[in-house]
Amino acid sequence: MTPLQLLGLICLFVVARIVIATRPRAQQQGATLVTVREYLDAFIVAGGVALILIAFVVRTFYIPSGSMEPTLQIDDVLLVNELQYHFEHPKRLQIAVFKPPIPSSNDFIKRVMGVPGDTFAIHGGKVIVDGSPLAEPYIAQPPAYDLVIKNCQIVVDGVPLEAPPADIPPRSAWQSCDRIPDGYYFMMGDNRNNSEDSHVWGLLPRKDFVGHTLFRFWPPKRIGFFAH
Repeated sequence: MTPLQLLGLICLFVVARIVIATRPRAQQQGATLVTVREYLDAFIVAGGVALILIAFVVRTFYIPSGSMEPTLQIDDVLLVNELQYHFEHPKRLQIAVFKPPIPSSNDFIKRVMGVPGDTFAIHGGKVIVDGSPLAEPYIAQPPAYDLVIKNCQIVVDGVPLEAPPADIPPRSAWQSCDRIPDGYYFMMGDNRNNSEDSHVWGLLPRKDFVGHTLFRFWPPKRIGFFAH
């Protein structure tokens, strides 16, 4: 349900409550009307709280592709915390929703793999951060490409990504040319060889994060919170 639909439903409840409240007192004393009035009051309060949460704190996110398999499946529906990243920075391994730095009508969802200050490489099917390979039991298969961040560039299979179209910060924005610069992140899908992510379109600016995934509520057999 969208915020507009929820607002319309709350308005209907309010109108019904007003109609009951304005009836002559003698007609308001029946047990049925008293019960209806109590339920309407509860629905109005609950609906108002839900509207605030949907508008400012959480949103639903539908998974349209297989780029995050096996962690997220097509048709999964998630709750995303849109408030969290206003108060803290994204952390490595969190699954985040963001506005992609390439033309798209939809937000993307990927895993945070590299954070500001990291050295970052992919070699032999392993993601290597600050010289140490990460254990990644959640991926579909190892990446079939090599990648390194060096000389203020992202180099994939020996070829630097070009800016544009890739989002590569200007040299002046890098504190060290072999480390992810401040304010940027390296994002990857768990389905490493079927994901349009940072190895294609470059680094993600901090300002483009939308929210952190909290909870999967559909399908029922996969309901649960996320570990990171």
